[in-house]
Amino acid sequence: MASLKALKMRIGSVKSTQKITKAMKMVAAAKLRRAQEAAVAGRPYAERLEAVMASLASKVTVSASSPKLLAGTGKDQVHLIVVATSERGLAGAFNTNIVRAARKKGEELEATGKTVRYYLAGKKGRVLKRFLPTQIAHDQEMGHIKYVAFSDAQVVAEDLIARYEAGEFDVAHLFFAKFQSALVQFPTGIQIIPVPLAASTEAVAPVGAAAVEYEPDEEGLLAELLPRNIAIQIFRALLENAASEQGSRMTAMDNATRNAGDMINRLTVLYNRTRQAAITTELIEIIAGAEAL
Repeated sequence: MASLKALKMRIGSVKSTQKITKAMKMVAAAKLRRAQEAAVAGRPYAERLEAVMASLASKVTVSASSPKLLAGTGKDQVHLIVVATSERGLAGAFNTNIVRAARKKGEELEATGKTVRYYLAGKKGRVLKRFLPTQIAHDQEMGHIKYVAFSDAQVVAEDLIARYEAGEFDVAHLFFAKFQSALVQFPTGIQIIPVPLAASTEAVAPVGAAAVEYEPDEEGLLAELLPRNIAIQIFRALLENAASEQGSRMTAMDNATRNAGDMINRLTVLYNRTRQAAITTELIEIIAGAEAL
């Protein structure tokens, strides 16, 4: 059985940890509101632009002169999986779920004979380096970002497009966590390069009902809008991740605070029992000594 001093020190240590987790929960709750508002505000534009791209893509006959981001490379052998995670931990299963979903997609593609490489955007995605060191195409530094801005997404988008134009991959998938509430975040994967034509056809219905004339032309517009759409989808993913991270951290720290409270109660009971046993032993020794006299 632990000594009274050891139990007292342990109780003090757990109380200090409880104060930290409680403070982290409050900070995450304060940041969550701003991050959630940004994520919700960014969805309509991203979804509308995606629908517009689908409408334009449905009206263009894919040919050798079509933008490469629309026409593709003519094959789908090499797949690049962009894994967007956070820079900090202590956020529950937030990062683990994204990495697990990305690895599952990669394993499914490899099972069909495809070559899979990973593009890491976020420090916590670097865990993949331990399991798949030879498949990491790039590790994008994101630690300098305090609040997500469109310029941050543009940097990633431009790098991806440059790699695509250089022929490093044929298809790119983006994995992130879609925010629903502080308790629920869904790991989500979408294809961002090239434009997924099958998905585009379904998205056209609400947008392409009327006859529309484009100036200068559809292909000219696509050449400008396709890179922007990629940046917007990455920006949306970063905003969703920011809200999901704070929500997951708030929930994790709330659970940690309550668990610390339970542990303090158990240790306090054990401390009192140990103390009482020590007092009882001392009393018995004193009485036994008095009777011996």
